[in-house]
Amino acid sequence: MPQKLPRLFLYLLGAIFFINLVQAHFTELIFDEAYYWHYAQDMAFGYFDHPPMVAWMIGLGSLFFDGELGVRLVSCLLSVGTLALLWGTVDHPKKNSFIPHFFVLAFSMTLLNAYGFFTLPDTPLLFFTALFFWVYKKFVGRPTAVLALFLGLVMAGLMYSKYHAVLVIVFVLLSNLKLVRSRYAWLAVFVALLAYLPHFVWLYEHDFVSIKYHLFERPNDAYQFKKYTLGFLVNLVALFGLIFPWVYLALFRTRARGPFERGLLFLTYGVLLFFFISSFNRRVQTQWIIVVSIPLVLLVYQYMMERENTRKWIYRVGLVNIALLLYLRLGLVFAPLFPIHYESHGNQQWVQELKSKVGDMPVVFENSYRLAPMYSFYSGSPSYSLNDIYYRQNQYSIDDSEREVQQQPVFYVSPCLTDGAIAFTKSDGEQYCGREMAHFESFRKIRCYLQTENFPRDGDGEHILRVYNPYEQDIDLKKLQFAVGYLNDYKRIKDIIPIAPRPLNENILVLKSNDTTNFAFKLPKPEMERPGYFRIGISENGLHYGLNGNSIKLN
Repeated sequence: MPQKLPRLFLYLLGAIFFINLVQAHFTELIFDEAYYWHYAQDMAFGYFDHPPMVAWMIGLGSLFFDGELGVRLVSCLLSVGTLALLWGTVDHPKKNSFIPHFFVLAFSMTLLNAYGFFTLPDTPLLFFTALFFWVYKKFVGRPTAVLALFLGLVMAGLMYSKYHAVLVIVFVLLSNLKLVRSRYAWLAVFVALLAYLPHFVWLYEHDFVSIKYHLFERPNDAYQFKKYTLGFLVNLVALFGLIFPWVYLALFRTRARGPFERGLLFLTYGVLLFFFISSFNRRVQTQWIIVVSIPLVLLVYQYMMERENTRKWIYRVGLVNIALLLYLRLGLVFAPLFPIHYESHGNQQWVQELKSKVGDMPVVFENSYRLAPMYSFYSGSPSYSLNDIYYRQNQYSIDDSEREVQQQPVFYVSPCLTDGAIAFTKSDGEQYCGREMAHFESFRKIRCYLQTENFPRDGDGEHILRVYNPYEQDIDLKKLQFAVGYLNDYKRIKDIIPIAPRPLNENILVLKSNDTTNFAFKLPKPEMERPGYFRIGISENGLHYGLNGNSIKLN
């Protein structure tokens, strides 16, 4: 930073860093953090749901500390870095007179507070958004090749954090279209694309699985005003807690005084409008709009320094907000203090309960990319999420976790087993049953492809099914059963009907290793009325049908 940071600023920043470190150490992981910890066990340039930044953070932090603090160390560092960057971006002459007001404003924002220690993709997204605006302010003032290089690297950092980062770049560009005539802006874009090239390569090598899932494969529901649009409006309040009236009042009354402020306003209004429109199609999660916290800290702080009444109210109500948030943060560690059961409560307990029953035996969880990594984190034993046709693909669908549990005894856990004893009870009272399997063998990576995408609902002709075996061994067809799953228009499974595809070569008895086998099949008549999609699933050794084919639209 070009300016020397005031001593009071450093004291308050250090206090927040200390609080976050203590919180990070004593709070059990939440399920998403355990899932991203699973990412970090196999470093790569991409993962099923997100770009790799969150895994890199966990990997780096785990070099210095074990357990929860290792998972969250870099998040604690990035969160104070975000505050320092926001402070450095403000150039108002009165800012040193209102240091406590700055911290009250930022620390009272709900998710900006929580992501001070949780390790989620939004944590680096916030940091790189703050860094982006810090650099962008200098860039629009006097662009240089060095700033263009830096800006390009920051944009790559944004995109390595979360795909939503594209909104930051697009809306800032729309706020200043003169950039399309700037050679330095094009240099920044070139540097960003070059730095992001490894992730593009990863996407290509994995058949763009992340993009396909987020854009095409994600299940949805019929529109509900209360759940979708009203839920989005509630999120707008939840994002800022009790200070929300003054935050939005400052936003509505602020007028751009140059390209930098115009970029802040375009990003804020653009993200809010984008997700408001999205709320008519699907439920908008609160963290999807968290990126507006960065421009709003800058806009609102500028506004409150110039208006004593607003400054007074945000400071007073913000202190109440902070008191409530600190109480809730204490409740994350001590469950009786929290108003509801939360996912950071009792995970070590159920893991140890299960571990005491199964010892070092690998555990296979049916349809739970949440429980599987949590068990591995706290037990140190291998686990795997066996995803079936009723669930969704995830990182366990594309990594090597399946290999760790193959051809050996495992303990199989499901919430709906009818022939198993109680395996464990979570602290929220939910019970899971389990049973031992003497020889576990699954083939969830078998992929099914169709040669045509034109499937009439009422057609009865034969279709060609191409089945690819990616494993190193041949697979006996007797171990496999095929089915067609019919989905409604929102890609929810409603019917599963077994089928018996006919090998085009009648002498085929196995799926050859790393080879494709062609079958002929007919779509069976569904029980549901007017299905919207169908997909092919394969059951191996009596397990539930898997997610072996993509959802195909019926015409």
